[in-house]
Amino acid sequence: MPRGRYSLHDTHDHTPLGEEHFHCATGPSGWRYTAQTTAPGGDHAGSVDLTIDELGRPIRLEVHAHAWQVRAAALDGVTWVRTDPTGEHAQEGNAPAHAFTGASPAFLIATARLLRLEPGGPATRVRLVSFQPPVLAPLTVDQSWSLITRTAHPADTGFLPVDNFLVSDMATGEQHEVHLAGDVVLAAPGIELEDLETPPSTFT
Repeated sequence: MPRGRYSLHDTHDHTPLGEEHFHCATGPSGWRYTAQTTAPGGDHAGSVDLTIDELGRPIRLEVHAHAWQVRAAALDGVTWVRTDPTGEHAQEGNAPAHAFTGASPAFLIATARLLRLEPGGPATRVRLVSFQPPVLAPLTVDQSWSLITRTAHPADTGFLPVDNFLVSDMATGEQHEVHLAGDVVLAAPGIELEDLETPPSTFT
């Protein structure tokens, strides 16, 4: 069960956005990631609780940020309920998308699991609904993912595969790389792995 800490930064000017303290685990029915986020000053800023099934589909998502809340799942595409800070104006939404994305590293791992790409294979297009802090307003985005390389790195338990993905935003053409080791993000724009207490889990 990997447990550790990511630091989060603005992808444009590298301004610190806080930290995400996480733990995650694989199981016979899928994978779960839970985390608490803190602001740069250390104050509590939100939380993430994501569960995907063995095929990578989101069966439960709960995100909190600055009193806003989203509960979501894969249902008729993807479906969600977003609640405002007062709790009086909950709004339901639905989109013909595959899964979710957002600020948390969890979404990168979940998307990679959903696509199950092979090194050197063709790029795969995926439609995601994004929930970004501070207000978690839904935004549908189209991305293209390709797995550039898979490299075996020595670890205490043997060799750990590290995947290097190229992710493209279909609307803007912007590209960036994402490096994953099992269910841990090693490097991605705006995300740095600062501490890891236990080794990553590998998906079967």
